[in-house]
Amino acid sequence: MLAPEEIAQLRQKYYNATVSYLRKPHEELMILRVRPDFPIPPYQPGQYTTLGLGFWEPRVPEAQPEELTDDQRRKVVRRAYSISSSIWRDGELLRPEDENELEFYIVLVKRANGKPPALTPRLFCLQEGDRLICGPKITGHYTLEGVRPDDRVLFLATGTGEAPHNRMILELIRNGHRGPIGAAVCVRYRRDLAYLDVHRRLEQYHPRYRYITLTTRDPDVRQKKYIQDILRSGELEERLGWSLDPACTHVFLCGNPAMIGPPKKGESGSWVFPQPTGAVELLVQRGFKIHHPKDPGNIHFEAYW
Repeated sequence: MLAPEEIAQLRQKYYNATVSYLRKPHEELMILRVRPDFPIPPYQPGQYTTLGLGFWEPRVPEAQPEELTDDQRRKVVRRAYSISSSIWRDGELLRPEDENELEFYIVLVKRANGKPPALTPRLFCLQEGDRLICGPKITGHYTLEGVRPDDRVLFLATGTGEAPHNRMILELIRNGHRGPIGAAVCVRYRRDLAYLDVHRRLEQYHPRYRYITLTTRDPDVRQKKYIQDILRSGELEERLGWSLDPACTHVFLCGNPAMIGPPKKGESGSWVFPQPTGAVELLVQRGFKIHHPKDPGNIHFEAYW
């Protein structure tokens, strides 16, 4: 074990940000705001940066056991997280230009195949005022590039995959987006909808915004449905109140790869889709095109793992 004096020196050496806000909807879910010591660089909604902590920091007791040497304890672990947003601040839409902190939406991973989870069991021991690492660079291709002011925009997510969508939705509404905006998120339990009140309030504020939730394990769920199911059946469009027309619609997908169904290019150059069928394949079948920075389209996706 490292001496307290050495731990203090390591924190001084590596840490460059402070926890400014922390809320846990339950013991395995967290909304975390971080105030860096440096000015936040300009960035596009949907992008990500890194958070990190030293291996010397404590972990939640129920996490998968971890065995480390003292040399290993002197190292740090970093992971990428999309920047989220609570959209509202003091009763008004958040002004991104006034931001001096970054928000993240994090789920606790207690166990994993192979190496024990290193970062989230430590992040969930943090308290407001604690120090940590925040990456100085914000990057990523999962952005609103190509969305026109009158386009229909749909965000599909599972769990904490809605983090980047929160920031993107704020951007659209603050900039006066004229087309309808919809968001759907699928979680296990209603308690996992940490931003539910935020989005219900946004529906009242912006008449062309719809927020759709699906839960799969709550006791009152009569029929388990996933995003792929309501996309395939037409229920999604019915609940949105508008059609998914590929001529004027962009779809953003983030979260569980089983929902997204991210394809790979085959030897012939055509897309090869995984099974079971994910949302990307369903959209391609309807005439949508997968976006690439060098070959723009209207299906944008980012898999979390």
